[in-house]
Amino acid sequence: MTETTGSPDVPRTSPAWEAWTIRGVAALAGAVALGIVATTWGAVVHGHPAYAIMLALTVVLGALTLWRWRRPRRAGGAPLLVLRVVGILASLVWVAVIAWLRPFPATEPALAAMGSDTTVTVTESATRIVMEPAGGTQGVGVLFYPGARVDARAYAAHLRPLAEAGHEVVIIKEPLGIAFLSMGALDAVVDDRGGPWVVAGHSLGGTVAAIEAGVTYPADQASPVAGLLLWASYPADDIASFEGAVASISGSEDGLATPTDIEASRADLPASTIFTQIEGAAHAQFGSYGEQPGDGEPTVSDDVARAQIVAGSLALLDLIG
Repeated sequence: MTETTGSPDVPRTSPAWEAWTIRGVAALAGAVALGIVATTWGAVVHGHPAYAIMLALTVVLGALTLWRWRRPRRAGGAPLLVLRVVGILASLVWVAVIAWLRPFPATEPALAAMGSDTTVTVTESATRIVMEPAGGTQGVGVLFYPGARVDARAYAAHLRPLAEAGHEVVIIKEPLGIAFLSMGALDAVVDDRGGPWVVAGHSLGGTVAAIEAGVTYPADQASPVAGLLLWASYPADDIASFEGAVASISGSEDGLATPTDIEASRADLPASTIFTQIEGAAHAQFGSYGEQPGDGEPTVSDDVARAQIVAGSLALLDLIG
């Protein structure tokens, strides 16, 4: 059935199924975007603005499409029909992408750790969270890349003790929650604050940190990277020639960066790498953001896992000095 004007002198309009499909996809896109905002408001507002912009555009374009397709449209022949079908399919892909990018929001005790006090000053911008020791920075700083789609604030409780020990901590807010889109963040931080730095990260964030650690600098330029700290992560390539200190902290119950994966990473890391496996810890316990699909079942509490992660991290920083 088609929508028509009833006159043979007026061009035929688009098929009813086409108009209703377009309306349905527009409504779906708007509903998904609004649902994400409603359920992950804090993570969206406190995250890198790229995702918030995507969601806002989705809602606006969905509303405009619903308004524009209230009345029958001129059919325009086969070429326009093909373009509209392609547009529908592209819109469905877009909806799937924004749904997949939905962040894992930070939970307690990370949210409480975001506050400033007499020991640590916490500042937040669109692209970073900075934790500065109130008594002044001592030794190496820590540049941290979150795991994929994880709210950057989710690591505050794990990283705050490092700041309390005198190390400046910078947590990167990654565009769309993907660490690969933050490549070059180290250069920007070094330009602002100098060095040296330990580059660190959880999961995919650790893989990007390893890439940063493996960057080769000109002979007349010292590397700003003094160490590499991997949380439930491993490098994508061989960085065995890296001259800084390296620590790999993992969990025995991790279902994503499995013990087998960590063991295999030994060949790609320096021989001096310190490996620490936390018995009973799972992947999501390296932050405070709830459960994660595909993860294992932890057999230790979040507090116990966090304390051991912090201890292993401080051991690396103490080694570097």
